[in-house]
This record gives sequence, C-alpha cells and structure tokens, in this order.
Amino acid sequence: MRRTRALKPIQTTKNVENILSCTEEGQPLSPMARMFHEPESNVYIIIVVGFQTQINPEVVKANLVDTFLTQPRFSCLQASSVADEKNGGQLKWVRTEVDLDNHVKVPSPDLNQVESADMYVEDYVSNLSRTKISMSIPMWDLHLLNIRTSKAESVGILRVHHSIGDGVSLMSLFMSCSRKVSDPDALPTLPTSKKQKPCSSSGGFLQHFIRLFSVLLIYWNTLVDVVMFLITILFLDDTKTPLKGPSGGGSTPRRIVHRIVSLDDVKLVKNAMNATINDVMVGVTQAALSRYLNRKYGKQFLESGKNKKGGGGAAGNNNLPKNIRLRATSFVNLRPYLGNEDISETMKSSSDVKLGNLIGYVLFPFTIALREDALDYVRSAKATGKRKKATLEAIYTYFMAKTFNKFFGTKWGGFLTQTTLWFSNVPGPREEITCFGHQVSYIAPTCYGQPNALMIHVVSYANKTSIILSVDEGTVPDPHQLCDDLEESLKLVKDAVIDKGLDDCHVF
Repeated sequence: MRRTRALKPIQTTKNVENILSCTEEGQPLSPMARMFHEPESNVYIIIVVGFQTQINPEVVKANLVDTFLTQPRFSCLQASSVADEKNGGQLKWVRTEVDLDNHVKVPSPDLNQVESADMYVEDYVSNLSRTKISMSIPMWDLHLLNIRTSKAESVGILRVHHSIGDGVSLMSLFMSCSRKVSDPDALPTLPTSKKQKPCSSSGGFLQHFIRLFSVLLIYWNTLVDVVMFLITILFLDDTKTPLKGPSGGGSTPRRIVHRIVSLDDVKLVKNAMNATINDVMVGVTQAALSRYLNRKYGKQFLESGKNKKGGGGAAGNNNLPKNIRLRATSFVNLRPYLGNEDISETMKSSSDVKLGNLIGYVLFPFTIALREDALDYVRSAKATGKRKKATLEAIYTYFMAKTFNKFFGTKWGGFLTQTTLWFSNVPGPREEITCFGHQVSYIAPTCYGQPNALMIHVVSYANKTSIILSVDEGTVPDPHQLCDDLEESLKLVKDAVIDKGLDDCHVF
C-alpha cells in the first residue's frame, strides 16, 4: 500500500481570523445563497472521488484543519437571531467551533453482506440525497468509504450545501488541497482556453465596422434571449417527453451514476471539428438523448399496439415525434466576466479561494432527432454554442435572480422548471493528482435538490472524462441505459471522424 502523508502547506501571510471577521462572520447570506434554501432549489453539491489507495481518516482530518476549516463558510453556521426572525428571519454567517466528528463519517460496512461494492457506493450516495444537513452545524460533511470498487480502492464523498459555493469555487478549493503526482510540491493546473489577441486600436473603416457590428449583434442576441427567457417564465414549457419530470421535483431523492470515457477521444473530435470540449460533449449528449427517447417512444408504440409507417416501435425506426422542444438550463461561470479572478492564483492557499455563487445560466436548445451523420450533432451544438457566446444572457439571468431575490424574496427568483434538464461542464485537473496524500482515480461531481428530473454533469481529469447523471428515478428509471447511450454516442461520433479521415486534419 502506498504511504499517505500530510499535505505540505504553502505559506501565506493572511490571518484567518481577520478573514472571518471582515468578510463573512455576521454578514447576511447573499440573495443567491438564500435562494438555495428554497424548497424547490434546496440544492446540495456532491463530489464523489475515487482513490487508488485506502483512505487514512486521521490523515484526512488533520489536513482538513489547515485547508477546509480556513474557509469561513466551512466554519460558520447559517442562522438567524431572534431579532432577525422578527424581521423576516434573515440568515447570517455565524462563526462556530467545528467538531470534525460531526462532519467526517467513516462507515464500516460488513463486506460479507455486500454483494456488489459498486452498487453499495451507488446506493450510499443515493441515500444521501434523501437527507439534509442540519443547520445547527456548518452545512458540509465528508464520507470516507474504504471499500474496493471496480474503479477505485476507496471512495470519498464530499457533500456541500450550494449556498456555500458553486462548482467552480469548490473545484478550486479541492485543487488547492491537491498536488501533482509527478511533483508532490506542485499544485495541479486547470485546462485553459486560448485567449484571443485584442484588436489593435488602429485600423481602417472595415475593422471599425466589424467591431461595431459585433457589439450590436451581442446586444441584439441578448434582447432576443431575454424575451425568450421571459416568455419561458410565463408560459413556454418544454415538450412533455419521458425525460421531462413533473413540477415539484426538487425534494425527490436522486439516483446518481457516472461513466468514465476517454478524454483523448473527446479531443480527437474537438480538433477534427475545430470545436470546443463543451461543443463535443453537448453534441454527444444530443445524440444520446435522441437515442434514448427514440427507444422510449418505440416501446410506447409497441405497448399501445399502434403501427407507425408499417413498423412503428422497432428499434431501427424513427419513433420520435416531430418538433420536440427540449432545452437545458446550462450553467456558466461568470468569474472571467464579473470577478476578474485568476483561479490559478487563488489555489495557492486554501484560505485564498473565494467561495460563493457567481454563476448565470442560459437556455440551451437541444436538437432531438436521428441523424445519418453523427457529426451533425456536434455541428449543431457548435453552432448553438457560438450563438450563446455572442450574448449577455448568463449575466442577465444572474443579475435578474439576484435582484428578484433581494427585493421580492427568493420565491420569485428561483430556477426555471420549464426546461427538461440541467447541464454543467467543469474542467478538472490536467494531471494525475493526490489529495491529502491519496492518489485520485476519478472525480465525479453532481447535485441533488434541483427541480429538474435530470442533470448531466461533465468533468475532466487527466486523460479521463466523467459523465455524471443525477436523476429522479420516477422519471428516468434506467440511468445506466442513458450512460450506455452517452458512451455509444461518443464512439459513433469518434468513428465518424476516423471514417471521414478528419483525424489527420489537425495536429494535437
């Protein structure tokens, strides 16, 4: 067994007590944080991490003191005083002493009674979605399972209430606690997109015209998106499909499953199509959802005894209804636009990581259809993604939610229930890493408590990509089948690239 060791801290001159008193303690929760306490948006983030060694709980606890507990939000209650309750019960961050025994859970399952370790972990995570963390303690906990699965020697499960921070800030905190396997004293790095060179201030009439046109196009697209957003709130619902859950689904338990695919396969398609990782994964998701729904509708035709075009319901037929409206609430990290925050700098110390919810979202339409050319799914996703980049929709939804929550209460600023799913894509470490001396095998974050019956989360780690599903089993009873469709769709897209000889068009 590989020996685990305590994390070597990076020196910092900041005083944790000053941080607590100046930035968090006694301050009311932000409007966005309060929104995550509403019944239909009482959201928790769950991060499942597989390790290549058995977990040493004492080492983990010792390192939590110097990392997580330097974060004010991990050391504060969310509480209201008697005076606050008379004025509407406004929640505030209240400093408290943290007893790690209340937060770190180390169950000891009887391995002789466990038929499948993978199913035991899956059921354990699903059971967590049936419970909430008491507000009498800081709203996070960590579960350490020393049980060998098909993908890891042990599993850690971090559960954090979304009011503490969003996925990007928690990923930054996680990476500040990690080190490269190749260099135990070096922080891991995140994938970075190539920045476009700023245009020169000098230029002819054509250059100034193009710049002006680009600005006007952004404002026009934003206006169109805002109108569509308001129409959606008022009456425009997605088509009722087997993936569309009923209203009031935020409190239902979730089945959380994941599938690991090759990041190299995703990059192969990305480079061949001159697209982004997100374009490829959205395209793959569109293909998978089309396959899944076609099978579901085919089964409905067979059970109803209806015959469509002489053979409706057969697996090889197109059983999809026409003009399916299926949209995703796709989340966008706003830090590059609003925070001007260099994540690589904040990761140098856990106390430097700025937790919070600085996220907006866009309404992302998915194309549901059976395509002869699998690359059409990526082309469609790329075109829609390009259009959504030329809009301020995400910033608008953030400020609208913040304003409504502040002036009209959190019930008016909640998440949309008219869309079919949530979709999120967060980049992870580029290299193999260790966390508190334990080498990581995979990272699989997701959420529960959201109003939609389906959430798809994508995260990269080293040469792997994890696709995580969080589903309401009453709507999606077969999440493993949907994982199969996602894996098969990526294979079909990759094979299409190779068959067309596009894999030789770009150099990695």
